[in-house]
Amino acid sequence: MSTVKGKRKEYLTVKDLQKVLDSCKLHLNEIDEVWPKIYIGNVAVAQNKAALLKLGITHVLNAAHSKRGSIGNQSYYGHGIVYCGIPADDNTHFDLDVYFHQAADFIHKALKSPDGKVLVHCIMGMSRSSTLVLAYLMIYRHLTLKQALQKLLQKRAIYPNKNFLALLLDLDLQLTKRKKMCQIL
Repeated sequence: MSTVKGKRKEYLTVKDLQKVLDSCKLHLNEIDEVWPKIYIGNVAVAQNKAALLKLGITHVLNAAHSKRGSIGNQSYYGHGIVYCGIPADDNTHFDLDVYFHQAADFIHKALKSPDGKVLVHCIMGMSRSSTLVLAYLMIYRHLTLKQALQKLLQKRAIYPNKNFLALLLDLDLQLTKRKKMCQIL
């Protein structure tokens, strides 16, 4: 909580979000359904086509496209699975926010397709992939960042890096401002 220009205003910080993340007691699994028909997983499960077919995965969003150990493209998955690759680095300098809307649109279209189920993955399934799912929940499901984090933490051990948390806070602020403007109009 902070005071801004004499007005008492509540806002979250990266440290606040890290405290929420630190409260998670779940163990990290290969894959978890974190929202109806949305799964977050690691690269090993993403490269196991038999497991994906068994789960009914129809779409794969790879948040570590062309990164160390992360093979994947449309020809790898064939006709049964729609692929989207985002070449994100899990570091404090990567601007993942430029992909927030592209990723959210891909997830949204996947869920609208018949029997659509989407796997969002990176290398471990903790930082890049969870950040993109959080952005989707904020953009399309109209959850605040805190609400989205709480929902995911009930289903999976996630830990977006500090940079990604800051980018999500910016998105949260933008979406909140947009909501307020729409209410005024």
